[in-house]
Amino acid sequence: MSELIFIRHGQASFGEASYDKLSEKGVEQVRILAQHWQETGERFDCIYSGNLLRQKETARELLCLVKDSPQQVTENASFNEYNAEPLMRIYLRDHGAREGLDPVDRKHWKDEKKFQQIIEAATMKWIRGELEPQAQDEGFESWADFQCRVHLAIDEIMARHSSNAKVLISTSGGVVATAMQRVLQFPDEQVIRTNWMVHNSSVTRVKYGQGKLSLTLFNNLAHLERPGLQHMITFR
Repeated sequence: MSELIFIRHGQASFGEASYDKLSEKGVEQVRILAQHWQETGERFDCIYSGNLLRQKETARELLCLVKDSPQQVTENASFNEYNAEPLMRIYLRDHGAREGLDPVDRKHWKDEKKFQQIIEAATMKWIRGELEPQAQDEGFESWADFQCRVHLAIDEIMARHSSNAKVLISTSGGVVATAMQRVLQFPDEQVIRTNWMVHNSSVTRVKYGQGKLSLTLFNNLAHLERPGLQHMITFR
């Protein structure tokens, strides 16, 4: 049996000019994971990453654990996270007023509690096909297209790597949750509920081979569940 090991990127820079960059805590989370695996003797055959900066930065911290000492990570844009900004923008424009939200108030984007409230509502409507993009809504990807690209990418990786391969994939929470759907065949609406559970730098493992897929570990934080490190556990 071979294995896919999904890593959600370390904490990104929420509220900063660019979210798509690891925070200092995010870098440290991944370095602790790398050290944990070095101590346990874990090694991998290859590593993939989406091409978002936070995903690539995470992968680079883990590159030392890959056999044959590759010089760079293999990037695959199919492991990029869904683009939340157009989803939230469309939701606020077309549905926000009914929820008492001002669609032009940018404070929503910096308040973690309000941001989570809005993105949960927006993504649920997205999955149900209730967000209607207009010509100016650049970057919008339908749920069906996102789901399809993630599922196809996983199938392509499994076809390429067999014979007891161990494949690391540095990605994001939405991709991890959609991968879980590919394995466990749960309904679409459960994907987003699963998405909100995925911690920064958490580890999810899937065994595959002989036409079978099995989840063996989900959202594991053994590297941070140690005395003095619990403060490093984050969702965002």
